[in-house]
Parts: sequence; C-alpha cells; structure tokens
Amino acid sequence: MQLQGNNATHSGQINSNSVLVALLDSHYTELAELIEKALLLQPLEDAVGKHSITIFAPKNEALERDLDPEFKRFLLEPGNLKSLQTLLLHHIVSTRIELNRTATESTQHHTLSSDSVELTSHDSGDKFISQSKVIHPNAVDRPDGVIHGIERLLIPRSVQQDFNNRRNLRSISAVRPEGAPEVDPRTNRLKKPAPASKPGSPPALPVYYAMAPGPSLAPAPAPGPGGPHHHFNGEKQVKDFIQTLLHYGGYNEMADILVNLTSLATEMGRLVSEGYVLTVLAPNDEAMAKLTTDQLSEPGAPEQIIYYHVIPEYQTEESMYNAVRRFGKISYDTLRLPHKVLAQEADGSVKFGHGDGSAYLFDPDIYTDGRISVQGIDGVLFPPEETSTELSESKKNVKVAVKQKPATRRGKLLEVACQMLGAFGQDSHFTTCQ
Repeated sequence: MQLQGNNATHSGQINSNSVLVALLDSHYTELAELIEKALLLQPLEDAVGKHSITIFAPKNEALERDLDPEFKRFLLEPGNLKSLQTLLLHHIVSTRIELNRTATESTQHHTLSSDSVELTSHDSGDKFISQSKVIHPNAVDRPDGVIHGIERLLIPRSVQQDFNNRRNLRSISAVRPEGAPEVDPRTNRLKKPAPASKPGSPPALPVYYAMAPGPSLAPAPAPGPGGPHHHFNGEKQVKDFIQTLLHYGGYNEMADILVNLTSLATEMGRLVSEGYVLTVLAPNDEAMAKLTTDQLSEPGAPEQIIYYHVIPEYQTEESMYNAVRRFGKISYDTLRLPHKVLAQEADGSVKFGHGDGSAYLFDPDIYTDGRISVQGIDGVLFPPEETSTELSESKKNVKVAVKQKPATRRGKLLEVACQMLGAFGQDSHFTTCQ
C-alpha cells in the first residue's frame, strides 16, 4: 500500500465515528497537528476505509519539551517532508491491536512505514512498544481503529540516519577562505605557502596588530585567510578571571571597569582566543577609589588606564620577582603604546612605577591559567609622561611671568610721568594719562 504520496482518491465520506476524527478531537494535539502538516489525512482515510488501524500516539510533552529542538526543526523543514511522513507512519499499524494485561508474549508488527515495531510485556504488566512505555492502553476505541497513548516518540532508523547525515553535512559545508595563489616573478612558479602553525603555538604578529584601532571606537578587523584557528576559549578564560576577582574580594571596581564601563573584557577574550597571553596588574578597590573625576571623565580615559596595567606577556609573582632580583630594574611592555611599566625589587616584593605613583605587588597570583595572569597591586599606575607634562606647564607659567616684568616696569614709569604732569599743573594731560 503506497501511503507516501498525496494522489490517493477516496470516493466515500469518512465516518464521524472514525478513529481519525477521534484523533483530531483527542488530547494528542501535537500528533494530530503533525499529521496535518505531513499531508497524511487523505492516505490515512483510504487506509481506514479498507481495514482497521492501530495508532501509537506519543503524549504532547514528548513532542514539545522532550524532543530535541534541532531534530524537530529538521522534521518541519519543507525539504524533509518524506522523513516526517516516515516518522508518523511508523506509529501506525495496519491491524487492530487491543492491549490487555493478561498477554505476555512479544510480537512483531509491521507499520505503514514498512518498518517493524516490537510489542513486549513485562512481569509488572506494563506494555512497551519499541522501548516506549504504553501509558494509556486503549485510550480511544472506535470500530475502525484504536489509539494507545505512549510515553515518547518512536524514531525509525532511516529518519535518524537522514538527520545525522544532514547535521554532518551542515558542519562541513563551510569552506575555509584562502588567498589567491602568488607567482614568483623570477621563476614564474607558484610561491609555496607558509607552513601551517601547530595548534597552541604563539601568533606570528605582535599583540598590537590584533588590538582594536582605538578604545571603544571600532572593532578589530577580521582575521584574513589562514588566520588563527581559535584553539583557546578566550571569552571563557576572561569570564573566569573576572569571577575570580569578584570572589577574591577587594577588586570589584576593576571588574566593573572591564565589564560595564568599557568593552575591554571582550577585547581581552578575543586576544586570548587568537593565541596571545596577558598579565593584568589589577589595582585594588582602595587604589581605584583615589582616582578623581577628571582622570575618568575624558573619552577613552578608563581604557587608557587599563591598557597601561596589561602586559602582553605571561608573568607570575615568582617570575617577576626573580627577574627584578637578578637585573635590578625591568621595563615591561604594555598595551598602551609606547609606554612601559617599570618594575624593581623593594622590601622583598616587586614595586611598579616611578616615585610617588608607584605600587607594590599586594596580592600575588590571584588568577593563573597559563594564558592569563592576574596580579593584585595597591595603587593605580600612570605613565611618567604625565609628570613631565606638569613640569612643562609650570615652566611655561614661569616664562609668562618673566615676560610680564618689562610691561610692569613700563607701567610704573608712566605712572610717575603722570604724577609729574599733575604737579606742574597740566591737569588735562594728567587726566589723559589716567
């Protein structure tokens, strides 16, 4: 019997007492809706007109909540109508099966999808149809058929195979973009491409090439052909270290700037995903509270402050202390070009910065995972250029004062001349001088 098509014709009208009408009016609404979407009502009417049928109807929860959303989306796609019809016909047997608690033998039954289902009975009296428990036997009984409620959906092997093939095809359908081949002008031969980097190897370009053009201005350009393969989950690692700051205590302001005031957390996650390593010098809440409004109000000021506290290297408390003990003073590159942060040994610890604007390593190794290292410090660091700027402004003020001295002497001479004119009785000239 061919039930896959829609060209079947039926001369008579369906009986109002039919099992199909009872299915449409029953509480198995999800199954009835799928039968209508699969265009199976007419073929099933033809089948009911010839013989009785048995419908194993899954409960609504099995089709709403328990079914994989991706699998349900696959069934409802227009191109997969045949798979949906096969799935639904797998729940319908072309004979009448009435269940009673006394029968214990296992039987095989052919479904309208040309597959077989096995009906088994357990010692407890429960019935199972292909490992799905029958929860409502003989839920609907009509002269031309019977409906049994079952616990979950029956999926034939052919439909499962179609779904797996489609999912695998979707995962490999993306084509990796590659650049156009280059020809060596000297030999007129194709240039050999550079060997692929091993997974986990450091990037070939410095970290500054991967950063955004400016703080919160525009995203960094997408990687070109043959770019990084994202062997590291940078977003997860950045999220972990920010949560560690919050749980550690005393670094809430730093976490708030990274997540809420700026988009630096996202940018740091992208850098780590591309293979770069970072060391964050995190000022504690007491140090952040000393920042003035003027220092944070200018556009891009929070980003520039944090950039000066991020070192594009992986350093721990032990490695930095050993370096300053051996070499005395170390200058580390920062993400705020071209400024570097100075580190030196002081009082058995590591001291960062210059003069009064220095900070000590206060909470070592708050977070270390091999890609991101977070070191707590007790002060906010600023580049030394700001101090030199203040000195230059003071020198300008001194120069202005020196230039104003001759003007002051000339004014005093004019005042003396006016007094002399007034003493000689030249009142008109004295008024003019005033």
